[in-house]
Amino acid sequence: MTSDQDRRGFMGAAAVTAAFTIVPRHVLGGPGVVAPSDKITLAYIGVGTQGLREMPSLLALPDVQITAVCDPSRDAAGYRDWSKDGLLNGLRRALGKPDWRARSEGVIPGGRDVGKDLVETFYATKRSGDKFRGCSSYADFRELLDKEKDLNAVKIMTPDHLHGVISIAAMRKGKHVLVHKPIANRLKEARLVIDTARETGAATHFLPWDSNGSMEPVLAWIKEGAIGTLREVHNWTNRPVWPQYATLPADAPPVPEGFDWDLWLGPEADRPYHPNYTHMVFRGWYDFGGGSMADMGHYSLWTVFNALELGGPTSVEPLLSHDTVFKDSVAARVKNDFSFPAASSVRFRYPARGHRPALDLIWYEGGMRPPTPEELDEDHKEFAAEAMMFVGDKGKILAGFRVDGPRLIPERKMRGRQAPEPAQRRQQRELGQASAGIQQWVSACRGGKQSPGSFLNAWPISEAVNLYAVALRTGKRLLYDAETMTITSPPEANNYLSREYRKGWEPKSL
Repeated sequence: MTSDQDRRGFMGAAAVTAAFTIVPRHVLGGPGVVAPSDKITLAYIGVGTQGLREMPSLLALPDVQITAVCDPSRDAAGYRDWSKDGLLNGLRRALGKPDWRARSEGVIPGGRDVGKDLVETFYATKRSGDKFRGCSSYADFRELLDKEKDLNAVKIMTPDHLHGVISIAAMRKGKHVLVHKPIANRLKEARLVIDTARETGAATHFLPWDSNGSMEPVLAWIKEGAIGTLREVHNWTNRPVWPQYATLPADAPPVPEGFDWDLWLGPEADRPYHPNYTHMVFRGWYDFGGGSMADMGHYSLWTVFNALELGGPTSVEPLLSHDTVFKDSVAARVKNDFSFPAASSVRFRYPARGHRPALDLIWYEGGMRPPTPEELDEDHKEFAAEAMMFVGDKGKILAGFRVDGPRLIPERKMRGRQAPEPAQRRQQRELGQASAGIQQWVSACRGGKQSPGSFLNAWPISEAVNLYAVALRTGKRLLYDAETMTITSPPEANNYLSREYRKGWEPKSL
């Protein structure tokens, strides 16, 4: 140590490292001794519809105890979902209580009061033998992190624009982190999240990893030359399945009672409340969401990025729909840098790496997809609404959206070949069980190695998803220097790689 500053820095780093150490009681008390203090205490931040939908699998996990919930929305008001009572009935089944929240039919559940009720009812019903002191409830995650002194970890299920700042704040407070996609909806903020995970040593798990399929069959066919040299990867989705608003809200409805609009905005610029920003529709706004690729591309492409060792792209080129209105009886195109287009495709160009030649990755959404290849014409088949295709200079592999069920096309090329078994990874969540990835994260919280879904493995896919958003927002082809994280053309696009934080919401101040 050469100065007091060095000593303080060392002691601070040591304190953060110590905060991440969870020593199971059986290590101290001998085999067979398991105490409540062995459980990983977790705060659930974001209890909207998707947060509630995923909560039962964590509630059922013996190694985890949810001790707090947090959401700017107190009540179940204004939420949107796939059906009116589907989520409510699913939660009732998970609890084994068909009368849970009786007379709330027709009101889509959400909010911290519902989340607290779900936690306490589940533990009272399903884990009554555990010692449980009740579930705390907060509107502000910063207050939660300050007051919950015995907290080990957080799960983040908020809108996209809050993922990064909450993750950074939690890790700097010595908490392990689970987060849903994306890691952040700005490129430089995503980089800061990953760097913070590395610096603090937090056990992290990025939840879309659990739904990725296996690239092993595809790689085996590529390596044996079944499609020649790989040139292109195509992936398409039927998203968006929510409105992509072509204009900013013009009216100003009142903020619902029990909803803290300022906390919901978080780091983003102040503006009047409107329900078309919140809950299920936030993904369509550049400020609050990450678009369809952030929503679905993490599920399908992360395993592809890993297998093909895709680093930073050299260029990102968008093709997108647009909106036209009449102004004084004259047709005019809407200048829109606030919401994602209704349909688009984005082409990423990746340079050669090792033995892999240069290739293009093309993402499609909103009903767009590649032209039907002659191989499918031979088989008298059409593309599915969501799928993936690998194109070589001598053939093609068609697979499901998550690389499931890959097949060489046309069908005659599969003669004499063993088709791979369908993936089983998603079945665990559908049965209400914690995924293998979360189980690995639990082990990492106890000092084991990081899960394959660690933030540390998520930079290439996070980089691509954030560049996709910038390309669509500018409507221009981006030339990108991955080493410096700089868009060399057009230079003004660099403004969208980071956000202007509201005062008090800068990551360094949280």
